[in-house]
Amino acid sequence: MPNSASWVVHKFGGSSVADASCFRRVAAIIDSLPAARVGVVLSACKGVTDALLGLVALAERQDDRYRVELSGLRSRHAEIAETLLSPESARLYLAGFDRDCHDLEGILHTVKLTRAAARNVSDLIAGYGEIWSTKLFHRFYEERGSRRGPVQWIDARRVVVVEWGPLGPGVQWARSRASLSDLVDRDFKGTLIITGFVASDPRGVQTTLGRNGSDFSASIFGALLDAAEIHIWTDVDGVLSADPRRVPDATVIDSLSYSEAMELAYFGAKVIHPQTMAPAVGGAIPIWIRNTFAPQKAGTLICAQPTSKLPVKGIASVEQVALINLEGAGMIGVPGTAHRLFGALREEGISVILLSKGSSEHSICCAIPQEQGERAAAVVRQAFDRELKEGQIQRVEIDPDLAILAIVGDGMAGTPGVAAKVFNSLGAASVNVRAIAQGASERNISVVVDGKSATRALRAVHAGLYLSPHTISLGVIGPGTVGRVFLDQLASQSTRLREQFKIDLRVRGILGSRRMVLSETGIALERWRQEYEERAVPADLDRFVEHVRVDYLPHSVVIDCTASADVAGRYAAWLGDGMHIVTPNKKANSADLAYYRAMHEARRASGAHYLYEATVGAGLPVVHTLRDLRETGDEITSVEGIFSGTLAYLFNIYDGRTAFSDIVRDARQRGYTEPDPRDDLSGMDVARKLIILGREMGLELELTDVKVESLVPAGLETGSIEEFMRRLPRHDAAMRERLEAARGRDKVLRYVGRLTRQRAAGARAPSGVATVGLVELEAKHPFANIALTDNVVRFATSRYCDNPLIVQGPGAGPEVTAGGVFADLLRLCAYLGARL
Repeated sequence: MPNSASWVVHKFGGSSVADASCFRRVAAIIDSLPAARVGVVLSACKGVTDALLGLVALAERQDDRYRVELSGLRSRHAEIAETLLSPESARLYLAGFDRDCHDLEGILHTVKLTRAAARNVSDLIAGYGEIWSTKLFHRFYEERGSRRGPVQWIDARRVVVVEWGPLGPGVQWARSRASLSDLVDRDFKGTLIITGFVASDPRGVQTTLGRNGSDFSASIFGALLDAAEIHIWTDVDGVLSADPRRVPDATVIDSLSYSEAMELAYFGAKVIHPQTMAPAVGGAIPIWIRNTFAPQKAGTLICAQPTSKLPVKGIASVEQVALINLEGAGMIGVPGTAHRLFGALREEGISVILLSKGSSEHSICCAIPQEQGERAAAVVRQAFDRELKEGQIQRVEIDPDLAILAIVGDGMAGTPGVAAKVFNSLGAASVNVRAIAQGASERNISVVVDGKSATRALRAVHAGLYLSPHTISLGVIGPGTVGRVFLDQLASQSTRLREQFKIDLRVRGILGSRRMVLSETGIALERWRQEYEERAVPADLDRFVEHVRVDYLPHSVVIDCTASADVAGRYAAWLGDGMHIVTPNKKANSADLAYYRAMHEARRASGAHYLYEATVGAGLPVVHTLRDLRETGDEITSVEGIFSGTLAYLFNIYDGRTAFSDIVRDARQRGYTEPDPRDDLSGMDVARKLIILGREMGLELELTDVKVESLVPAGLETGSIEEFMRRLPRHDAAMRERLEAARGRDKVLRYVGRLTRQRAAGARAPSGVATVGLVELEAKHPFANIALTDNVVRFATSRYCDNPLIVQGPGAGPEVTAGGVFADLLRLCAYLGARL
């Protein structure tokens, strides 16, 4: 806390003095301050400065409406005065206001006649807003009876002397200090009410300090008063780690160095302007950014030695940027090329925001405001006209519609891995980087990206640096047997994942066969069934995918919980567009080999992730185990097992006492079968799993290569599910005969899939033999003694030859399948940078 004898300067912006209630709030904040000596710098009431400049524009167009607009400003201030002041005080204030309006009308009439307003005229008119707001607040604060002692109004035009130059207004410090000493006694203890924004030039003519001038005023008076602190009161809680309109999870930064604040401000963050901080920096005066509407919050401290340990403080962006690129072999080793380039741009008044130069000297590119792009290109072509004609420089190109992201933090210096996290996050979000710049201080990493990708890039990097949760847009297709359980599991864990691991799994759409529900901000998972019933619209897969895949969220994921071949047929296009897919649907990976290859080529080209562990063995690590064996160099010679939890259940239960058809009906009701039990009984489900595993082994297998024994009786292959279930009991006797025959040989029936690797002489790729069918096994065989719905998979490999590797566990049921999907989703989160 500052010493009670020290000055503390508080500046309140336009939103803080917008109306009478705001004036009262500011007065209450001042009353609560512990310091005995307080300087209060006020902006004009919200919108007044713009309105005053609007009067000038109307007068220049000879539009008499400036009189009506001026009257409106008078009415607004009169309303505040009559609300806050006693009748007599309000009358005196408005009498002075009317004198100002009379003067303004005379000036504006002159502007109307000449159709032009010189800069000093515009400055004079624009400065009235701060005069009106401070005079009104001075009367109000003095009249309400301040416990802080005397209250004095200070007209900054009588104190601050500035001279405008190429870098803006330069303060004449000696003259300004002397003027302040003449107005304020050195022993004064109380409150100074100071006009922001306005000043005088060395001739005594009124001028302004430019945009953000009231912040500059606070910094100037902080230096003039040798203040212990400066507080900038605004309408936000402090300096945020990113624009909250773009990154809703942006957080308040606890403390910043002056350099960090200047970097963020330069690249568009809502911080005080770098130039306005200069007087405070020179005097090492700490600056606080506070919220007038939440004064209890700590805000952000800007000082020389911040205590924050975060290596990265914030991310800012500049939109509507163009890159101008100068490229040519003739530039290599030739001194002065950059000087000529920037000299040409400077002569035209074109501002360079960012510079990126290759060490080969073959090219130089710089970022400039987009509206200056074509002019800049023409200027540079003219400057290098001879070199272009002679071929020493090959091209001058302008690339529009770009944006700059600036990642800022003093702690990045000497901290390995920050740049890697930035570029990994951008790559994972499919954001292309067009140019890169980093200063030797390592305080700022700047990248140029496509403008349409700016929000996605901003969110991806913000999350990648753990400044906010990793937000992932999810679209769930198929809220049926597996999908509904997955949504319930996700609902039970979403809060924990967000709080402990900063993962925001945002379900933005649920699609069924006939209807769907969409949400911009995310469906409330604790009541997803209700929302799916009440807010549903007709199903439209294209619209659904377009909604899930949005530019402003870095990652989009389709969770396909169906068994639909039509949905699986879209995977290649979705992966090609950069969408990630998590699924238990076997149809894509067991489709024809050409589509399978195209799908994985699309995945590799876009960098999207495709996870399908649950396609074989539900939640068991079957695919993962096979992949690990192969990628570590083991040669897999055969894979066999019971791959269907449904058929495992049926033949574990079936002992002849209950009809086989009744067991099938019960399994369907329990969710152990596919929606159509024929998909299980036909053996095609197991065949598809063999194809998936075979392709993971590198075998070029088609579904037609699998020899399948179907358990669907002849004549029941087609027709409705209901018709199949009604007619199935007619075939119970045949299944019972087969069971009795196996028992007669002391064996049991099990439905087994086998895949054997073969390499034919001269073949480019190994082939395989795949069979699926009902077999008789010895009663002591490992496959004969498993739990009801277990899958069991045995891998015979070069390493595991004498004692094959076995993976066993529940392989059917919505809970374990949904769990497998959920586990894949969390793996995806880790691939995308989440810290699990």
